[in-house]
Amino acid sequence: MLEAYLMEWGSQLLRWLHVIAAIAWIGSSFFFIHLDASLRAAPDAPRTEAGQPTQFLAWQVHGGGFYAMRKYLVAPEVLPKELTWHKWQAYWTWISGFFLLVWVYYAQSELYLIDPAVMALSPFAAGAIGIAALAGGWLFYDLLCKSPLGKNDVVLGLLGFGYVVAASFAFASVFSGRGALIHTGALMATIMSANVFFVIMPGQRKTIAAMVAGEVPDPKYGKQAKQRSLHNNYITLPVLFLMLANHYPVTYANSAVIPVLVALIIVAGALIRHFYNVRHADHAKSPWWTWAVAALALWLAFWVAMASSPGGRERLGLKPLEPAKPMMLAGLVPPSPEVANIVTGRCAMCHAPEPSWPGLQIAPKGVFLHEPELIARQRRAIGVQAVLTHAMPPNNLSGMTADERRVLAAWVAQKR
Repeated sequence: MLEAYLMEWGSQLLRWLHVIAAIAWIGSSFFFIHLDASLRAAPDAPRTEAGQPTQFLAWQVHGGGFYAMRKYLVAPEVLPKELTWHKWQAYWTWISGFFLLVWVYYAQSELYLIDPAVMALSPFAAGAIGIAALAGGWLFYDLLCKSPLGKNDVVLGLLGFGYVVAASFAFASVFSGRGALIHTGALMATIMSANVFFVIMPGQRKTIAAMVAGEVPDPKYGKQAKQRSLHNNYITLPVLFLMLANHYPVTYANSAVIPVLVALIIVAGALIRHFYNVRHADHAKSPWWTWAVAALALWLAFWVAMASSPGGRERLGLKPLEPAKPMMLAGLVPPSPEVANIVTGRCAMCHAPEPSWPGLQIAPKGVFLHEPELIARQRRAIGVQAVLTHAMPPNNLSGMTADERRVLAAWVAQKR
């Protein structure tokens, strides 16, 4: 039981750190995007021989104070002793996210990551595939950016879009729906963080060193940083959606449509960011049409998700999906008949492909407990929800007794 408590607290603390770091990174990123778009030539700044301004200025008001933010195109005569580098927010977002992925999805792979109906993987194989996919995915993206195709931002953007959608299809062909979504989001987040670590920050260091030395910086570093920053900007909102989606089974109830949902969410999120990118530069040119297209993409995603879920298909009068045959993973502790009866009697009215509880169309968190094989896969979660915390059934609506919880506790405590 101590292990279960540690797993829950570890997950909670890692998730807390991950959210805090992500808020700091995304907040600073959005702020500087807005700042760059609102900069205007500083009237008191020196100009080049060609008459171009060398400094830009933006005025803002916040918390009752006025702020004048100045951007130098060349290094100031004296660099300040205290210079803030905005990088650790990105690094800690990825570090905490990776450890959270390991803690939740790899350490409990039979619960969240492996679906025998998709591919019967061992826990080690599932984790190895996930980690290799993240590393290999970044390398492929980086090579794509450095290839001749990377010189055209539109072509590169379309190829990147197709690449992520194809990756989501590959993940859905290997992992559970929940695992496929989280790994698609993790791949995109890895690309974002690696852009900062391997491209943007090294380029900034070289550029600043050249400016301090009075030399003209190599323009390639600025171009590379701008391109990668642009990618990070446009995929931020889709990544956030995918990270949250693994808590909502309506998005992963049917693995077959995950690539479609990923494509639609990327379109919607990128268009919303595009609106603000343009608006911050010039309110008069705000592309309001992007909201209509983004809303259409989200509307299509809603209907695709509904039409692909068992309960949604029933409501729409569509042909029922053929249920996957449950399979027992090696190493799991099968439930005794008594345990199976307790779980099916107290829990399966909600946790079934077609819930019988009034108002439910999809099993909470996509968890099914109507077959012994499925109950065995959820043994750890049952221990936490029904034995340790009594959080399930909610408000004990189905009347699970103390004796029944003790039976479940004995089963959860069994060694594999």
